Amino acid sequence: MSYAVIKTGGKQYKVKSGEILKVEKLPDSKPETKIEFNEILAYGDDKSIEVGAPHVTGAKVEADLIKNSKNRTILIFKKRRRHNSRRKNGHRQEYSMIRINKIFSKDGKVLSEAEKISKIPKKEETKEVVNK
Repeated sequence: MSYAVIKTGGKQYKVKSGEILKVEKLPDSKPETKIEFNEILAYGDDKSIEVGAPHVTGAKVEADLIKNSKNRTILIFKKRRRHNSRRKNGHRQEYSMIRINKIFSKDGKVLSEAEKISKIPKKEETKEVVNK
């Protein structure tokens, strides 16, 4: 199974094709669009690995943006005892959920590709009436 180490949002992620992950919010991105990551730090499989210094030039990872959203609220509460001083604040970090489609080597060859997703129709909820 091929993998790649990408850098986005100041963090590094080890990704495989078909994987879904949360990353820092990508600027100027709309859902259902393709995203290309060009900052590839390393890629490889079980047998060999290619490491960049600091990046592997020519390698890239393609992904689909699933959605942009916000995480749960984190409460920040600061209190100074015996001073009747307290402050309560909340924070919701924005994120982008992406699905990795393809991993390309520095030659432009496809190392691994995700399976195509077929749209699953939503099941209609049916209520059964029980007669007593």
